[in-house]
Amino acid sequence: MTSLHRHLAACNNTDLPGGRVPLSIDGALVGWVSPAAAEDLRRDTAGFATDGAGLALVPGDAAARSAALAAAAQRLAHAGLLRIRGEAFDVRATPEAPALAVLDRGAIPVFGVAAQGVHLNGLVRRADGLHIWVGVRAADKAVAPGKLDNLVAGGLSAGLTPMECLVKEAGEEAAIPPDLAARARPAGRLGYVMSAREGLRRDVLHVFDLDLPEDFVPVPDGDEVARFELWPAARLLEAVRCTEDVKFNVALVLIDLFLRHGFLGDPDGGLRAGLDRFR
Repeated sequence: MTSLHRHLAACNNTDLPGGRVPLSIDGALVGWVSPAAAEDLRRDTAGFATDGAGLALVPGDAAARSAALAAAAQRLAHAGLLRIRGEAFDVRATPEAPALAVLDRGAIPVFGVAAQGVHLNGLVRRADGLHIWVGVRAADKAVAPGKLDNLVAGGLSAGLTPMECLVKEAGEEAAIPPDLAARARPAGRLGYVMSAREGLRRDVLHVFDLDLPEDFVPVPDGDEVARFELWPAARLLEAVRCTEDVKFNVALVLIDLFLRHGFLGDPDGGLRAGLDRFR
């Protein structure tokens, strides 16, 4: 395994089903439930039914499905299996499929539902080469405290498009004006399937690039990010290659960036193939 492939392996550290129970809505597979959560849900005859070896939400419209999921999430939270976050994410069979319900962000990993997010590479093209804005995550973050992050990153809340989410997060996290954030260019989609402390992460990352003026300085919000730093691309590549200083999924975003901008070769296509393993 090369120094860069270790990041791909870390974000794709499990196989499906891996002992998990499939969850479906209207016959469409939407998640993989932990055995402990599945045992609880099988007792909930009001919202869930056994569907072969798996679980299915009982028939109903999107509001009824969402209510059943919310009630189940509250019960699992009381059992200590998850933490309610108060932010709704869409539940979809695939990233492009229609939303079938909504589910609290904190319950997403326990249900093994796919979560989508946006990541922004903030680029500054100077006479001495490409520079990249990085955020240093706050020390009290529950996930990856103190690690290097993208300029902007955030989960895709229910009802938002990736661009709408990006503009919102850019203003909140880095004080980037909406008209400037809207100039960001869609650069592709990454994905991984990861077993983590909070459950199963089936994450889809919508990646954007934004060229920023040399005199623009992002302002941290004081919550997500402690500070921003402008790094030469070569220095950041070395951090990804040789250290564990970069947040786990941000390493994938940066590998993708370095491939696209010619800082990395990929003769056998292994790096590119490993950057989108969503399923």
